[in-house]
Amino acid sequence: MHACTASGSRIIANVPGMVVNTAPRTVPRQVRMPRANRVANILSVVIPFAAILIAPILLWGNGFGWSDLAAFVVMYLITGFGVTVGFHRLLTHRAFASPTLVERAFAVAGSMAVEGPVISWVADHRKHHAHSDVEGDPHSPHLSSSPLRGLWHAHVGWLWRTNGMARRRKYAKDLMEDPSMRRIDRAFPALVGLSLLLPALIGFAIDGTVGAALTALIWGGLVRIFFIHHVTWSVNSICHVFGKRRFEVDDESSNVAWLALPSLGESWHHNHHAFPRSASHGLRSTELDPSAWLIGGLERVGLATNVVRIGAESQEAKEMARVESSGQ
Repeated sequence: MHACTASGSRIIANVPGMVVNTAPRTVPRQVRMPRANRVANILSVVIPFAAILIAPILLWGNGFGWSDLAAFVVMYLITGFGVTVGFHRLLTHRAFASPTLVERAFAVAGSMAVEGPVISWVADHRKHHAHSDVEGDPHSPHLSSSPLRGLWHAHVGWLWRTNGMARRRKYAKDLMEDPSMRRIDRAFPALVGLSLLLPALIGFAIDGTVGAALTALIWGGLVRIFFIHHVTWSVNSICHVFGKRRFEVDDESSNVAWLALPSLGESWHHNHHAFPRSASHGLRSTELDPSAWLIGGLERVGLATNVVRIGAESQEAKEMARVESSGQ
């Protein structure tokens, strides 16, 4: 979790192979995004958006059936949990530990969400925590003179920037030194293809027709990618502008209840910034967190160990710190 030195530097500690000590008001050295990466990011946004424009036509013409719903739900859960449990809580923050095979499976599932290669995703997110809502944050909505422009940048504009990529060797050294993780990272284009092939196979397996495979490809592939993208990006944008806060933190993160189920628990984002290594982002019984439920299930069958949980005393201390801070 975050700690501060006497000089005001922010530290991300307790992440194997990744200890960062950077002054939050000092702009980090910029890393230029390769043009191919920028083009790929643009296409990954535009193509699913085009599918959303086609989707109402398919609905109107009865181009949506049980096989399409099955493909959408199955692929949404696989790739969604791949990001929230795998990329985020396991690989970025080490909120729990898993056997190597399980860790690799989550890395593959997260890659099929088409949010970028696993090492780049982890590096960007660790950089976000090291510089949250100050210069150096890859996707803060608070670094623009215009609130709307800031929201746009945090939601999707940051994907198209030419500078500001996280240095993978600095922010994801542990993954860079893992040969299996590097192979999964390099296999990202093939995993994008698999992300589209699987829903088509689900449609064909259920209905046995090429037409069913094609509509399942649209709904379980492109439309699903559109929703996964915008739910994830809403955590970057909406959950740093709107919502509720109850802990003392040094950024603008917030909790957004209505986004909890679509985001599989990630929209308890203020809780997460208060306790970054917590395996559960929903810290109250009323804060629904499907990703924490999955981690708990894995723990019960021995596939998750060293699960990080935040006790009531730690939560009360940060709540009291906020009360005292607001009273000054």
